[in-house]
Amino acid sequence: MALSFSPRPPSRFPTPARAPQPERPGPAGAPENVWGRAAGAERLGRMTETIRTLHTSLLTPVELTAIRSLLDDAFDGDFSDEDWDHGLGGMHTLVHDAGGELVAHGSVIMRRVTHGGRSGRSYRIGYVEALAVRADRRRQGLGGRVMDALEEVIGRAYEFGALSASDEGAALYRSRGWRLWEGRIQGLGPDGVVSFPEEEGSTFVLGEAPDPAGALAFDWRDGDVL
Repeated sequence: MALSFSPRPPSRFPTPARAPQPERPGPAGAPENVWGRAAGAERLGRMTETIRTLHTSLLTPVELTAIRSLLDDAFDGDFSDEDWDHGLGGMHTLVHDAGGELVAHGSVIMRRVTHGGRSGRSYRIGYVEALAVRADRRRQGLGGRVMDALEEVIGRAYEFGALSASDEGAALYRSRGWRLWEGRIQGLGPDGVVSFPEEEGSTFVLGEAPDPAGALAFDWRDGDVL
């Protein structure tokens, strides 16, 4: 997935126009980002933040350690090894401050879901995971910047997006155009289909999701399926 796109394919979802940003190297030893160019810098408030999007395979051991530490702190220690595994294997967006410290992260991974309605088919979707902002940098727009990048990946690489939102995060996602999935939620378990009614008020979708009259059945995984 870490390939250069030239020219970029059109996005499935409209993205806000952004003014050109100056080029600025990322952290020492960091590879180029997914679009095959040096990581750009964006001015956020009084700080210059470096925002990069790249595949798990391009992250250094130091970067992976920093991401895990950020997530452990952001979730107050309630971030399991299974949760960590769920956020790997896809595209990551990292925000570093002017001193090179990681202050925000999110990832989008590929998942397969089947739809039991009229479409009766399997979809390749982009599922958002591991979104976190360092405590002292919250409410400064960094989470929105991470979501901008992840939504761009979803729009260009997947048929639609999905995520599981906390009560606190639901308003943010709604404001960005995510919609609550109004149908049933299931998982394709080792022993058959498992229903998850507890997830039906917290699963959001973005883009051309199928008719909610049919259930969405997600691929199985250890830990939380959603």
